[in-house]
Amino acid sequence: MAGVHGYGRCEHLTHVADTLAGTKAGHFVDGLSLNDEQRFRLVRQSVAGLAIGDAFGQQFFNPRHAPLIGLRQIPDPHPHWCYTDDTVMAIAVVQTLIAHGRIDQDDLARRFATAYVAEPDRGYGSGAQRLLIDIADGADWRDVSFALFGGQGSMGNGAAMRAAPIGAYFADDLASVIEQADLSAEVTHAHPEGRTGAIAVALAAALAIRVQRGLTNEDPHCLFREMIERLPDGPTRIGIKQAAVLPANTRVEDTVRTLGNGTGILASDTVPFCLWCAFHHLHSYTDGMWTCVAAGGDRDTTAAIVGGIISLSAGPEAIPSEWSDACEPLPRIADGER
Repeated sequence: MAGVHGYGRCEHLTHVADTLAGTKAGHFVDGLSLNDEQRFRLVRQSVAGLAIGDAFGQQFFNPRHAPLIGLRQIPDPHPHWCYTDDTVMAIAVVQTLIAHGRIDQDDLARRFATAYVAEPDRGYGSGAQRLLIDIADGADWRDVSFALFGGQGSMGNGAAMRAAPIGAYFADDLASVIEQADLSAEVTHAHPEGRTGAIAVALAAALAIRVQRGLTNEDPHCLFREMIERLPDGPTRIGIKQAAVLPANTRVEDTVRTLGNGTGILASDTVPFCLWCAFHHLHSYTDGMWTCVAAGGDRDTTAAIVGGIISLSAGPEAIPSEWSDACEPLPRIADGER
């Protein structure tokens, strides 16, 4: 089943297998080892950063809030900032990891569909709605995911938006980060580009943990290099390579012109910007969030992705309590409860 960029499922899976082999061959032999308690703590950090970023970014689709960006003044919560499908689907990913210790695709598909049926007004895109309704009606996710968009599968940014907690959970095993992110993406985003976006975000989250623990160089060029060598060729990887050479002091509007801001709702016009933003603001959650909303575009998703990464490198204390209090509370299962 060929994709629009000249490579399809078989080619993508071959690259993932090659990447896994290379990762297992000795990349990042750094002594990082996590127990279950540590995994859940990191997942909690990532989901909190993702959800607050999602809810924060969502506020700036309201044109009345645009003047607040230059002032760095947060919108008043009435009664709170609501998160979107970005967070709902990330919660389903976390629930699956807690239940199985890995991505069980059938279980994940069921959780996605159940969450959609319970709350269909969370901002799901039209393609996701069609897919989740079909799954809820009994269709096999394999049939509907690969059938989307004329048999190409989705190359959207939806798999990337929920991938950071996967990188947190498997941070001590980059081969598993790649494998599990790919599995999580395939359920809804069968096109190689949609899956590459998820892998890139999950890897960024795992690298952020290594930065926080002093196990890898936090220079963005080094982080980009470690990531790029693990990604399949295609527009998303090309965009990430462009992000790698874009200086930190590049004006936001120039960055958007080069990398995109998610306006196209594609992995290729979302993930490169998010990684540029995250890697240049690894120690400031708020700077990363304000950069996302200043960029415009799909700002709830860019802020969710960036928030899920930076919360791991900057730590939970980097999220202002005022922001946490403003955000809609997360269900307990997303907080690592069994």
